[in-house]
Amino acid sequence: MPEISSAPSVSHEPTPAEPGSPAPLRLPDDRQLVMRVMPMPSDMNGNGDIFGGWIMAQVDVAGAVLPSRIAKGRIATVAVNQFIFKQAVSMNDLLSFYAKIERIGRTSITVNVEVYAERNPANLHVVKVTEANLTYVAIDANGRPRPILQE
Repeated sequence: MPEISSAPSVSHEPTPAEPGSPAPLRLPDDRQLVMRVMPMPSDMNGNGDIFGGWIMAQVDVAGAVLPSRIAKGRIATVAVNQFIFKQAVSMNDLLSFYAKIERIGRTSITVNVEVYAERNPANLHVVKVTEANLTYVAIDANGRPRPILQE
């Protein structure tokens, strides 16, 4: 599979992909693909774009993947530290969510999530549409913070 671009040259503008390439973008090795989803018509807002709240919910789900593995148990979202919508998301976009752990504390984990949209399959373009930083806390059976056991 040919590489289209590497992380340092990733543009936030549409990036052409080579014909027939199923993976139009290669991201840094320190990020993991944690989720892919395609919005449905019910996810559209009144302007015909995808509702920002739907994207936020998907980012929260994707952002929890790595912290839940590290915490080895229940976690809860405690903060959305930053959330940036860089471009609108359209109906036919395929969204890929990439996550990277930013910080592991005594009971909390902060993660960065980047969302890329694959657009126009006939002339494929990939754009970064959203970026967010979220903090999750490990919780016990009573919903109280618990220490994260690191190996």
